[in-house]
Amino acid sequence: MVVEATGRRDVPDVDDVATLPERWMWFGKLAVRAVLTRYDVHVSGADQVPATGPVILASNHMGYLDGPLLFATSRRGVHCMVKESMFSGPMGFGLLRMGQIKVDRYHTDPLAVKQTLRLLRQGGAVAIYPEGARGRGDVVSTKGGAAYFALVTGAPVVPVACLGTRADGASPEAYPPKGSRLDLVVGAPLHVDAVPWPRTKGQVAAVQDTIQEALSAHVRYALELTGQTLPSPPSAG
Repeated sequence: MVVEATGRRDVPDVDDVATLPERWMWFGKLAVRAVLTRYDVHVSGADQVPATGPVILASNHMGYLDGPLLFATSRRGVHCMVKESMFSGPMGFGLLRMGQIKVDRYHTDPLAVKQTLRLLRQGGAVAIYPEGARGRGDVVSTKGGAAYFALVTGAPVVPVACLGTRADGASPEAYPPKGSRLDLVVGAPLHVDAVPWPRTKGQVAAVQDTIQEALSAHVRYALELTGQTLPSPPSAG
């Protein structure tokens, strides 16, 4: 139970939410790494992720392999926020076994919020895509989830740039060609002070702007570092 300095219980209460499993997470990492052998994978700045304690990995999002690339290459077990449509069939079974977080992208999802807060309060690592959906990956707009979780828990926010996960002109649903170079570049943690309840929309918006600016700048840095480029929109027809 989390209790504020004022004696008030923090909001929301997460005692009614079970801890997400990690039993199969490391097996999942090995399986995804096997898939990624089809590509030329490069990771920079992995030591920027704190070895212990709560952390929010905030990544840009442009290709289908962004999540698997971050999940498989992280030195820590990572619980990624994954859209609910992915949780069907064998893949959905595997995602649940590996403790990934099913989230409704279009509506407020109380269960996903509570699961994420519980993980962070227990010192876990959570991956969030502030852009909300796959795009060019240039972080021109974001949603407020990462900011909210940082304000509630005080977890540092680590910017992550995933590059090469989508070919130029290709659909966001397409895999990059075999042999493509994939880069994951990790930046310095952004520290956010926890704010006691009640937190205002203005406080969340201010931190959201800070995270967006930091992640956008980090993507630009990663592009210069790796020589990668962001994809143009899908070709017509």
